[in-house]
Amino acid sequence: MRPIYLDYNASTPIDPAVADAMRPLLGEAFGNPSSGHWASAPAKSALEAARGEVAALLGCAAGEVVFTSGGSEANNLALKGVFFALKDKGEHIVTTQVEHPAILGPCRFLERLGATVTVLPVDRTGQVDPDDVLRAITPRTILISVMHANNEVGIIQPIAEIGRTTRERGILFHTDAAQSAGKISTNVNELGVDLLTIAGHKVYAPKGVGALYVRRGVELEPLIHGAGHENGRRAGTESALLAAGLGAACTLARDLGSIEQIRALRDRLWEAVQQRFGGRVALNGHVQHRLPNTLNVSFVGQVGAEILQRLSGVAASTGSACHAGRIELSPVLKAMGVQQEVGMGAIRFSLGRYTTMDEIDAVSELLADILVPAA
Repeated sequence: MRPIYLDYNASTPIDPAVADAMRPLLGEAFGNPSSGHWASAPAKSALEAARGEVAALLGCAAGEVVFTSGGSEANNLALKGVFFALKDKGEHIVTTQVEHPAILGPCRFLERLGATVTVLPVDRTGQVDPDDVLRAITPRTILISVMHANNEVGIIQPIAEIGRTTRERGILFHTDAAQSAGKISTNVNELGVDLLTIAGHKVYAPKGVGALYVRRGVELEPLIHGAGHENGRRAGTESALLAAGLGAACTLARDLGSIEQIRALRDRLWEAVQQRFGGRVALNGHVQHRLPNTLNVSFVGQVGAEILQRLSGVAASTGSACHAGRIELSPVLKAMGVQQEVGMGAIRFSLGRYTTMDEIDAVSELLADILVPAA
């Protein structure tokens, strides 16, 4: 059997159209985009065209897009940049228990420098209550960071509702949209955010590139100091090559037409699993408010890692880890209050642009072969 890739939330392959957009930058367009001579002009043109393509996906101005080395750097720039720029006004940051480590890690670092961080709980589906966000705000709050969609269970957070609260109070609002870009709308004005993160390798672009949307007028201390690249917000010679890849990927991501096909395949897998295993499977996350490509399902009483080992040739992820014979749930499942016997059997199947019906059917058959179906 050919290998089956169902781990698109971890990383996506480079789309052929993205590779085509990058190819010219490997040849004659080798100049430094920041130089002012003939050799720099093609690279500069490609860089700014890519910036416009990213902006078109987000519904913002091109000048509000900062290229970074990926989603983690973009998140760090948002959190640390706001903290150092506004620490005279306040030191309080609000976030949630289900954020990516690229958010929670910087928050812990900033706590060592005097930040106060409120980490809000989520409900059984993984969603934060906007009223909890409102109640967490203090006169010293300078930033709220809530991910748009969770990488593990796919839950979509009520970003627009939270955004209305932050605008009314003049508090900066950041969302990590690394998982949502290309799957649901990421228009920054509809979401009401001041900062938004995207990562190239989640949208069929190369690894090593991402972007941070920074609303015009928002003050950020650069994470990387040096020359005045990226309008003074991120020092370092720009990679027109990687930017072109991200730009092309963002252009493709604007077309959400194929998402319904992906959703149908995801639901086909879930229905097959339910039919075969009945009450011995449980859905982790919200039935409706989740990414259309993500299925996080628990095989109750089983160990997800062991199932994946037996799913020969299938690439997927598990929501638990085994340490010295002890099964440990992921922080996300813990925050959701998932019981041990349920969470230890969690597997995340994340579908993408190249997933086929034959692959979905093959995975459901493999599961039936290695697990005893319901009577």
